[in-house]
Amino acid sequence: MKKLMLAFAMASALYAPAAMAQEKLKIGATVYGLNAEFMQIWTAALQKHPAVKSGEVEVTIFDGRYDALVQQEQFNTMITQKYNAIIFVPMDVEAGAAAVQTAHDAGIPVVGSNARVNSDLLASYVGSNDVEAGELEAKSVLDKMGCKGNVVIIEGPIGQSGQIQRLEGNEKALAACPDVKVLEQQTANWSRAEAQTLMENWLTSHPGQIGGVIGQNDEMALGAIEAIKAANLKVEDFAIAGIDGVTDAINAVKAKEMASILQDANAQAQGALDVAIKAVKPDYQPQSDIWKQYPAMSWKDGKEKTYLVPWTPVTLDNADKLLESRK
Repeated sequence: MKKLMLAFAMASALYAPAAMAQEKLKIGATVYGLNAEFMQIWTAALQKHPAVKSGEVEVTIFDGRYDALVQQEQFNTMITQKYNAIIFVPMDVEAGAAAVQTAHDAGIPVVGSNARVNSDLLASYVGSNDVEAGELEAKSVLDKMGCKGNVVIIEGPIGQSGQIQRLEGNEKALAACPDVKVLEQQTANWSRAEAQTLMENWLTSHPGQIGGVIGQNDEMALGAIEAIKAANLKVEDFAIAGIDGVTDAINAVKAKEMASILQDANAQAQGALDVAIKAVKPDYQPQSDIWKQYPAMSWKDGKEKTYLVPWTPVTLDNADKLLESRK
């Protein structure tokens, strides 16, 4: 009998760690790419979520390498390895729908964040209104130009929701200034280096004609500024705007070289994780402070289909505070 009890105790000891490990939620996040600062801030925020720091949740970040097919394979991996939930920042608004369908068929909830995917199967979406951002940034450029002159538009990756919706906002603002002409419009794939090359070419093709630069993110607006400086032109002679509030852009706002709007990566990432945990654990209560930070974005038991984090214009008054938060 003693031998039997000893054997039972040893078996229990062997199996206990496995059972405890199974209790920790395993959540994967596939993001479109990690080359730029914004998504680096987003993923760092995910790792700093209270549920991750306490060990309640294990988060794995997958770099989509700006390829929708890579993200599809990452979904397959997470399904095979039986992840509890998936957070999805898609590269392509249409191609990402197949990945969501695959996870849905496997019974794994998917929460979208930052970028949209054309699927009704998401458990929820936590992001910001990109049409609104596109209109705000274009309006800041047009206001500085007095609603006259010529502009260029540097777009995000064609087919990503940020490019589509920010362009809709850009065009909405431009419609209010019918005398403004769009000289050039092309993608630089959210890349500072690609935007610098585009702007260098456009400054050569349209000498003295470009008055405004609408960059659909900060990285590309900063690339345009580099091109202007390299051409020995004065940045203050251009109206330039971007979106995201990355560190270099905040410093550029302080230098009065451009305008920017903060997209709160921390709130998008931590909000998405709270909603993803809720989708797996019905009794879960949100742990991130972002719900107190943005009281207008009500938690509503984690069951809303869409949560929109408000935009915050970067100004001379709040720039130092925003920079301090990056440390």
